[in-house]
Amino acid sequence: MPALLPIILAGSHIWLAADQVPQFNVEPTCRAVHQATSGLKRDEAGCKRDELTAQNKLKQEWDGFSADQRAHCSRLSMLGGSPSYVELLTCLEIDKAAKNLPDRNGETTGQPSIEDRAGSPTER
Repeated sequence: MPALLPIILAGSHIWLAADQVPQFNVEPTCRAVHQATSGLKRDEAGCKRDELTAQNKLKQEWDGFSADQRAHCSRLSMLGGSPSYVELLTCLEIDKAAKNLPDRNGETTGQPSIEDRAGSPTER
């Protein structure tokens, strides 16, 4: 039972943190992007500008996403160790758009998100 405590606390921390735009250090992310795309003239400064733009947009639109969407996409954006506001914003926008897809009759029915349809990772 004591081994589960850190997992439970970490999960609740992510959920509580979803109430606000997470604070990311995008330096490692932009360094990795620059190294991976050096031949494509993608510089670190451009990456940082994109990340700042996405962070500002998230601050403006954060309340327009459900708590489930924010928690899910926040977790996904931190996978791999290099978090990204661009990835977080993209995930949220895709999830929100998926919920507003029309059904076969052309009516918007609030379709479940990808996560809702697939189930949580523990349910699969």
